[in-house]
Amino acid sequence: MMISPRTRHALVFSLAFAVSFLSVLPTFAASAKSQVIAREVRSENIAHNKTGTNPVRKMLVYLPAGYDESSSQRYPVIYFLPNPVGDSYRFDFDHRDAQGLFDQAIAVGVIQKFILVVVDMNTPLGSSWYVNSSATGNWEDFVIQELVPYIDANFKTLPNRDSRGIAGIFIGGYGAIRFGMQHPDVFGSVYAMHPVGTGTGVGLSAAIPKWDILANAKSVDDVQKDGGTQIFTTMFQAHLPDPDKPPLFIDLLARQEKGRLIIDTKLMERFRNNFYLETMIDKYADNLNSLRGFKFDWNRSDANFDHVYANQAFTRKLREFGIAHQADEYNGTWDDSNWGVDGRFFTEVLPFFQRHLVFN
Repeated sequence: MMISPRTRHALVFSLAFAVSFLSVLPTFAASAKSQVIAREVRSENIAHNKTGTNPVRKMLVYLPAGYDESSSQRYPVIYFLPNPVGDSYRFDFDHRDAQGLFDQAIAVGVIQKFILVVVDMNTPLGSSWYVNSSATGNWEDFVIQELVPYIDANFKTLPNRDSRGIAGIFIGGYGAIRFGMQHPDVFGSVYAMHPVGTGTGVGLSAAIPKWDILANAKSVDDVQKDGGTQIFTTMFQAHLPDPDKPPLFIDLLARQEKGRLIIDTKLMERFRNNFYLETMIDKYADNLNSLRGFKFDWNRSDANFDHVYANQAFTRKLREFGIAHQADEYNGTWDDSNWGVDGRFFTEVLPFFQRHLVFN
């Protein structure tokens, strides 16, 4: 069969185009990969703390594949508060391949492309509990006044509450709900994974810390000798701070006296009202009802049944105030099983934000 010069020219052009296109593919694929960017921001809200916390806060920012390919496309943002007890803010990226999990979720359509931000929110002793404190610094103001504006100014975000969600696990789950309660104008959707601090448990919480250690501490090293005492010290630094009482900068709501636990009722009232989320429901009911989505979950097999009991009570009290929300009690462990394609972050958290965030 004879091929005309015109047809031959068209075939040669098509072949040359195909070869040139294929040669570009590796470059395009490389540039289209997702990214995890490390950034730092200095917080004036934390700069004058009493506990020696570094005001320069480190963060990781997940950017989806193709982020650099379009100058016009903008993305919703999920702020994630990890469990701060013993875990670095980087832990889920360094040890659980969070980046790969997010890539896969986007690839299979679990969620559209999004940005995720995770920040080091710890003090030298542990969690900041995400509140303003005269001891540890103003962490709530840091997030609202500095962090969110920084992300919106430096990344291609959709800078509004409808496209901005917050999630967290354990103490991070506590923080996520608290931010949703107080700042629904900033975070429109909230998912808390196994939150603590939602309410009173079945045990006496004041019996956990060792009050003799707290009363006689000469440095923060003293409270680090006992895990429960250390965690409660962070709680007191957040919710019962006293900047004039070094080295712990806290008021003590109890003391041991001849083997008896003596409670300071006024300080206990102040602590409960500042700390437990259940005590804030009536004050922030309208804020919670203004959210686009609100969900939390917990593991019924938690070794500390106080957490299970408190979350069961929390969802009942939310219902009493007519607050729309979802609450799941599930089998399994609350930490490692949340990661991977069968984990709750993939199967529950990301689909939740797909439903409730605005993506354009």
